[in-house]
Amino acid sequence: METLYFLLIILGGIITYSVVTWLYQRRIVKTLTEEQFREGYRKAQLIDVREPNEFDAGHILGARNIPMSQMKMRMKELRPDKPVYLYCQSAMRSGRAAQLLHRKGYKDLSHLQGGFKKWGGKIKAKS
Repeated sequence: METLYFLLIILGGIITYSVVTWLYQRRIVKTLTEEQFREGYRKAQLIDVREPNEFDAGHILGARNIPMSQMKMRMKELRPDKPVYLYCQSAMRSGRAAQLLHRKGYKDLSHLQGGFKKWGGKIKAKS
């Protein structure tokens, strides 16, 4: 019986953490539909936070690849005074990247709802 209580407490903690993280992300990063994303990404810094092999397989035309795994080291490549449009495969990593950037003072952060797998626009792939 003690094991069941322990598991329920752990599960409750995980659920609470997930909800708090989700609410925090909603406050700091705008989730844009594909149409909204298309309207603004040419005036922003368009960043693909997927790994290089994913980026090479196909990415939004004009995007720069700064993988989430390198974001801390490479965030100086981004200007904090310009909007940052982020995307990944499914919008999970881009949300985490937005949290990291927000903590470092970046304010105008947006990411693509559903990520690259929902993108219907032009893409570029290495041949």
